[in-house]
Order: sequence, then C-alpha cells, then structure tokens
Amino acid sequence: MGNIEKIVLTGDRPTGRLHLGHYVGSIKNRIKLQNEVSKAFYMVADVQALTDNADNPQKIRNNVVEVVLDNLACGVDPKKTTFFIQSQVPEIAELTVFFMNLVTFQQLSHNPTIKTELKEKGFVESTPFGFLAYPVSQAADILFCKANTVPVGIDQMPVLEQANEIIKKFNATYGVDLFSKITGVVSNISRLVGIDGNSKMSKSLGNCIYLSDSDKEIEEKVMQAYTDPHHIHVEDKGKVEGNVVFTYLDVFDEDKKSVAELKAQYQKGGLGDVVLKKRLTKILVDLITPIRTKREEIAKDPELVMNILKKGTEIARKEAKKTMIEVRKALKIDYFD
Repeated sequence: MGNIEKIVLTGDRPTGRLHLGHYVGSIKNRIKLQNEVSKAFYMVADVQALTDNADNPQKIRNNVVEVVLDNLACGVDPKKTTFFIQSQVPEIAELTVFFMNLVTFQQLSHNPTIKTELKEKGFVESTPFGFLAYPVSQAADILFCKANTVPVGIDQMPVLEQANEIIKKFNATYGVDLFSKITGVVSNISRLVGIDGNSKMSKSLGNCIYLSDSDKEIEEKVMQAYTDPHHIHVEDKGKVEGNVVFTYLDVFDEDKKSVAELKAQYQKGGLGDVVLKKRLTKILVDLITPIRTKREEIAKDPELVMNILKKGTEIARKEAKKTMIEVRKALKIDYFD
C-alpha cells in the first residue's frame, strides 16, 4: 500500500462522566495524536453502550453530551478531531453485519477482553449477543473511515487483534487491499487502579475520581484511598506495593526524585499516610481544576456541543459512504451503483 496515511479513531461509551483512568488511558494520547495526523475521529459509542444498557436508553442519551464535554475540557479540539455519534452513521451497522460472517462464535467467546468484561458485568448464561459481538462492531467502528491508529488501554488490545484478524480475512477472501492493519497506541499507564485498590478504576465499581469532581470531592476520595492496612502508626514501616497513594503519585507527581525519597522514608517508618494523601490531593486538584472550570464554561452552551456533533457526524457519514461503495463492490452486491 506504500505510504499509508495515519488516521486515528478513538471514542468513549456514554455511560457516565469520564474519570482519571480515561484521562491517562486514552485522552492524553488523543490530544497528542490529533496534532500528529491528518485525520482524527472521536466516536460517542452509543450503540456499543446499549449492548449492556439496552433497558436504559435514557441513561445513554443523557451522557452523550457529558463525555464530549470531558474531552473538550481536556483539550480534544473539534478543529483537529471530528466528533460524531455512532448510531447516526448507519453504515457502521451495515459493515458490522458483513464482518460477522468472517468471525466464529468461538473466537468471540474466547476473546480475553470479552471474558473479563463478562465476569465484571455478571453475565454468565444470559450474555446479550450484541455484547458478545462488540469486537466485530468495534472493527466496523474503526474501519468505516479506514482508521489504522487507535489509542487504547492494554486491556483492549485483544479487541484490536480481533479487528486485525477480520482485516486479514476480508482482504484475503475478497481479493482486495481495502483495509490496512490497525496499530494500537497503548498508554504507558496500562490501567489506573481504583481508589479502593481494585485493579481498575470503573464507574460501575464506584471507585473513581472524575474529571468534573470538585476540590472537596477529590480530597474526600483521596483520604479514603487504600494504603497499607498494617501501617497504623507514623513510625510503623509501610508497604509501597499495592498502596494506591503511591501508585497515583507515580503516575501524576512530576517530581520523581521526591516520590522515590518518600517511598524510602515510608518503608523505613516515620511517614504518615495523611501527609502523602495531602500531597496527592494538591496534585490532583491542580490537574483537575482547569479541566473542570473549562467544562463548566462549555456546558453553559449545550447547543455548541450538539452542533459540534452534528457537523462531525455529517463528515463521518461522507467517509462511511465512500468506504461502503468499495466494500459492496468487493462483496459483489453493488447491483445499482
């Protein structure tokens, strides 16, 4: 294919406001990538969110603007990134149907990302088929605009691998060179632990610090953060491994030298948890306050957000129509073109 144009696709499920895990896991990469590529798309993944919220569509609708506000407030720029709503680009659903023929039930049910999320959501015998098939739909989300670069958390890599399998199968089966391999841009923070020490910061587990939290909420949450349960007195020796406060300091504190010194002091004894939590609170307040302030400012004009989405969705649909002309031709179903 020679020199392939780098096209970025990224997105969020509109199931609630975004948190620090989203910020370090993908938003920071979105901001960086939008300045390096010719085309960047941001998708509000409402169809995907309905796979496990089918009985609560109002929740999804209410959060469409929320996730866009969070991204805009962090610096994802609508002049550089095309914002669009997944359900308003019907070609994605059409492409999903064609891709379904190239994937086996076994491949989907053994996908490590799916297996983990099935456990987390408590689906055992009653898995909605839409949820099981979301890696197929995700391949269509990426490929409708021929995107080939996707910022992801490490836990989503198996879904990208599945998409690359679909690409290989599609190109080989139909003798075309239509889609190019997708590269996952993985954040150096694989996944941010929750404040309770759970392996993942997650809305459903209620262990998040949101990008829209007030200073008071940030402080209260940091004060509840899991540390070493055996570190009861200041003079006690403390454990750094599994200590959420140190995990967060490693990620968000830019003074790495001081963090190393604090770890040594904590392990020796003579350093209290409250001192560390106050330091972390200040760092997170300094990070979140400008984001929250900008978010509140943009939120005063909800029409602005909907206009960004409307304009972006029109651009996305144009791309989708172009791609589907080629797909239908490859599938020999271009009867009236």
